[in-house]
Amino acid sequence: MADDMAPVRIGILGMGTVGQGTVRVLGRNAEEITRRVGRELRVVHAAVRNPARLEGLELDARISSDPWAVVRDPEVDVIVEVMGGQEPALSLLMAAVAAGKHVVTANKALLAEHGNEIFAAAQAQGVMVAFEAAVAGAIPIIKAIREGLAGNRIQWLAGIINGTSNYILSQMFREGWDFQQALAEAQRLGYAEADPGLDVDGGDAAHKITLMASIAFGIPVDFAHCHVEGIRALERTDVVYAAELG
Repeated sequence: MADDMAPVRIGILGMGTVGQGTVRVLGRNAEEITRRVGRELRVVHAAVRNPARLEGLELDARISSDPWAVVRDPEVDVIVEVMGGQEPALSLLMAAVAAGKHVVTANKALLAEHGNEIFAAAQAQGVMVAFEAAVAGAIPIIKAIREGLAGNRIQWLAGIINGTSNYILSQMFREGWDFQQALAEAQRLGYAEADPGLDVDGGDAAHKITLMASIAFGIPVDFAHCHVEGIRALERTDVVYAAELG
């Protein structure tokens, strides 16, 4: 009985905006989370390149500059990966799975390109890979498709799934701006990165739709065969014609 009630010990890889936000949510809603889950979720180890970034964050946990120390920590039950990128994220997650640790990740690019490998390893080890935050994090779309629509035959998927492109297109249509003007304003407001390529060239949306399609249609993740087209080449004339055609 004691084991059933023991805290779930979490190790976090990456303590940037998302990692710190995770810690704050777990702390702020600790009582309600424990009530719903039935066990306390406790962050016990975190990896961060620059510990100075954690100044002001209430975190009673071990801090390591090496993410491998977190993955190899026998006191960690669940690995939360929010560091992003392909490597070393892939190697770290595969090692965590091999060690029998459950994994939670927000890394859409990693799952879209290496999901089959990760999911197969997790199934073989009998552990879970949770990735709700990887696709439209504020909307539980993965759970809705996988569970809420399990009895439905989904024929196609469409959606607005990239906020940066959505803002740019909205300004082009509503305000009559050209692409560069809308992009510059998106960057000024913090909606777009200094290098907006992943958003405006379609990569971010493609990663998300690949994961959703895999679940909706019951097929392996196959990003390599996903046709991707961004909005960088759109001109004011395209917007005018689109409006005329409804």
